[in-house]
Parts: sequence; structure tokens; C-alpha cells
Amino acid sequence: MGLNCFRAGLPKLSVTTLAGIFLLAGCSADRYFMVPKHDLKELGTSMKSQRATLVTMEENAAVRHEQVIAQNQTTTQTILDAIATQVEKPECPPVRIQNQCSAAETSKGRADRLRGKVIVGEVENFYLTGPELIYKARIDSGAETSSIDARNITRFERDGNNWVRFDVPVPGTDTFVTLEKEISRRVRVIQASAEEAERRVVVELQFFIGDHQQVAEFTLADRTNLTYEVLIGRNILRDVMLIDVGKEYATDLPESIRKSNGNES
Repeated sequence: MGLNCFRAGLPKLSVTTLAGIFLLAGCSADRYFMVPKHDLKELGTSMKSQRATLVTMEENAAVRHEQVIAQNQTTTQTILDAIATQVEKPECPPVRIQNQCSAAETSKGRADRLRGKVIVGEVENFYLTGPELIYKARIDSGAETSSIDARNITRFERDGNNWVRFDVPVPGTDTFVTLEKEISRRVRVIQASAEEAERRVVVELQFFIGDHQQVAEFTLADRTNLTYEVLIGRNILRDVMLIDVGKEYATDLPESIRKSNGNES
């Protein structure tokens, strides 16, 4: 009776429909219970092993990171220390002190220099090579060409060239020394006391002022009535000498020259 009641309460289903329902119910059960229980234990062990491996990799990565940071800091500090050393302790060339001559150097004929130029006074000792004579020379920046006292000036020709023979006085005596030089050129000189220009012969002479040796042009002129036998003009001063105004004998001739002329002072 009970079965009949159950059948009475259910809708009428076909045999095919009931078979489909039981088949689906069996597939659902297989989906949830397809992994046996003993396999679940192995899966859990595998997951724990993988988790431990990940933890170890993270720790290794952290250690490596710290090592890289420490290495970079060491390298950076080394570079900074090197820079600091260069900045704090620069290697500079020694400072050159110019224009400071000792008394011993001055006594040996070394002239004071400024920027490579000889410092001279308004009057200097002038050594003429060849006859080896020492004259008192006036330094005059107003004169263009230098001049030397000469007497008995005579022009002549030698090997087709123009030469000149002249006498120069020996300081402190009444004697003269005769020189012969090739004429470099002729110049016209106008004296303040003369009405007409005077033509003078120009020759090249070698001389010393202090320890400075040079070859330069000099006009030949009778300087009997002048105080100094030699006049130093701009043709010598230019790019070579500087005048210390108000000072005399700022240079000394080399000791060997002074001794050969009997003047060791």
C-alpha cells in the first residue's frame, strides 16, 4: 500500500528518464571521489616540500641582495675616498720666485730681470767686445738708434762692399783703438743745436750690459763734448731692457770681464 502511495505521489516518469537521472547522479559522485584518500596524503607532502623550497630560495635571494648592496657600498666608498684624496692633497708645481738675486749672484754679474727683460738704470757700464773696453753708457729711451764715440771716420771699399775705419777712445787715457767694420746703412740725424741734418754711418757692434750680450746697430759720432761715450737707444731697449728711473748701475758686468780690465769692484 505504501509503495502504491509513493508511486501515486510521484509524477509519471518513463523508464528512460529514470535511467538518465541515476546515471547523472553516478557521474557527480565520481567527480568528488575520483582521488583516493592515500593520494591526498602524498599531495600534501609534495606541497610541503615545494613550500620549503620556496622559503629557501627567498632566503638565498635576500642574502645575495645584501651582498650586492654591501659590495656596491664598498666600491662607492673607495671612489669617494680617492676623490677626496685628490681634492685635499693636490700636487702643485713649485712656485717660481723671480727677480730675487742674492748678493753673491749680483757680484758675479747676474742682472736683475723682470719678465725676461734686464732692469737697467739711467747709467750703466758698457763693455765693447773686440777692443775689450768698458765705457759709461747713458740709457735714453728718447733716442731711436744707439750711438758710440768715434773719431777719424773714413769710408772705404773692401771686396765690393762699403766699409768704415774709425778710432774709439780708451777710457781714462788719451789713446785710441782703430776698428774696421762693414757699413750696415746710413741715417740722417737732426741735432737740436744744428740747422742741417747730419748723415751718419751705422755699424754693428757686439757688447755686454750686465750679463746680457747682444749685437746691435750703433751710429758713429764724435761725442767729445758729451758726458758719456755711449748712448743706448730704443733699438736696444726694445723687448730687451727696462729702465729703473732714478737708479744708476743696476747691473754688474761678469766677473771675468771686470778682472780683465783691472776692475774687480
